[in-house]
Amino acid sequence: MNAVRKAFRLHPIGLACAGVLALVLFRLWFSAALPMTGDEAYFVLWGEHPAGGYYDHPPMVGWWLAGLLAISRAEWVLRLPALLLPLALAWASWHLVRPHGTARASGAVLLVLLQPANVWNVLITTDIPVILFSMLSVLAYVSGLRCAASSRRALAWHAAAGALLGLAFLGKYFAALLGIAYLAHVLCVRRDAGRCAGFALLLLAALPAPLYNLWWNSGHCWVNILFNFINRNHDTGLSWQNPLLYGLSLIYLATPWLLVALWRGRRSVGAAVRSDAGASAVFWLMLLPLALFALLSLWRQIGLHWLVSFIPLLAVLAAMALSEAVLAKLVRWSAILALAHVLAIALIAALPLQTWKQSKLYDGIVLTVRAGDLIAQLQPYANDYLFAMEGYSPAATLAYQAQRPFAVFGEGSFHARQDDFTTDWRTRDGRNVLILRKSEPKKDDYSAFFDRLELREFSVEGVRFYLVLGQGFKYAAYRDKVLARIRERFYRIPAWLPQRGCDFCEWYFPR
Repeated sequence: MNAVRKAFRLHPIGLACAGVLALVLFRLWFSAALPMTGDEAYFVLWGEHPAGGYYDHPPMVGWWLAGLLAISRAEWVLRLPALLLPLALAWASWHLVRPHGTARASGAVLLVLLQPANVWNVLITTDIPVILFSMLSVLAYVSGLRCAASSRRALAWHAAAGALLGLAFLGKYFAALLGIAYLAHVLCVRRDAGRCAGFALLLLAALPAPLYNLWWNSGHCWVNILFNFINRNHDTGLSWQNPLLYGLSLIYLATPWLLVALWRGRRSVGAAVRSDAGASAVFWLMLLPLALFALLSLWRQIGLHWLVSFIPLLAVLAAMALSEAVLAKLVRWSAILALAHVLAIALIAALPLQTWKQSKLYDGIVLTVRAGDLIAQLQPYANDYLFAMEGYSPAATLAYQAQRPFAVFGEGSFHARQDDFTTDWRTRDGRNVLILRKSEPKKDDYSAFFDRLELREFSVEGVRFYLVLGQGFKYAAYRDKVLARIRERFYRIPAWLPQRGCDFCEWYFPR
């Protein structure tokens, strides 16, 4: 009897491997089953139109998607970078913690893999390259610290950290927070002889990316600068709610038990930070960006996705500093939370669509999940009309599913204005435009832009959709009433920024 029990008793390592495999399989299923979201479809449009940059952010994810689209349009293929990201983070965590022992390194791997974002996030967005290259940059930087000061290997690792930081910057601007953390660590923490030479090489290796980005922006209306630093911040102000939301986001992403364990073991953490260069770097490179986000939260809302680049470093620090017994408890609690996420997602996926009928989001859910049915309703107009919607997210979703352009008609918002550069309204003069809406339109809102108008409607899964069929598009009226307001709201380029070109202004307002 005892022999039977022993035969079926799972070894901890075998159990961990089985759990990791199950997590990978779940993520593979989820990436294939989840319909392409609006933001993802928007970035897929970037990949379909390869360029040196895009309206909202630097171009890295668009470049990745251009390559993936050459392989397949399947959701799980386009999401491969997001799908594999947790494995890359776990690999980097292993190497960061490995000098402290294989048991601690294994704990770091499991803690990182079981962090909530690494359980459920399979979305291909601009954040994926930032998270990947930021973590690899930290690994290279710590590897440089572990070499003899001023050695060639140490300098090479610092250069690699800078190059990876540059690649992260080409994903999203907030990668610059890691650069600020490097500077602060060199000036305020490090005392080794090679710190200045190492940082100089790091900076030189990182600079080509932001310099390229500035050069590209100077020839494209400075759109990244306008979006990230001006247009999206016009309504910011002090708020007590944003810091609270930031704190809750941090607690969720890092898990409360990990934060409590780090606080309770703060003496051990402090000892590790003081005695080990790697632990010191991980601590400061994690703390400074999160502190800057906390300060920024006083004025604006900090999204969950902004934090994920630095959350794995909390697990790495715990694995370096806390006892192995505490690590084992943290892994068990994280595994329970991961299982709860998996079960919740599986349950939601199994529920019928009508479950969400009373939700305010139901029309958007139907548009995403039943996009094929909507497109079928539009097919009779496919040859004679330019398809359009009045928001970037539904337009991108339907463009992805239909594999044909869906323009954004009207002013839209400060978000996701790439359509300003892909749809040339001058070429639509005198032609037909179909505008799909989720709310009932008023004819007077469109009559100035067309010779003739017709309104129609249809239903999908109980949601009523509306068609504005505009014949004989009046480009001049649209330019004066819509494009002029867009220029005033979103393309007010500061005079001190040198301009090499701006397609939007040159197309519509050449004078």
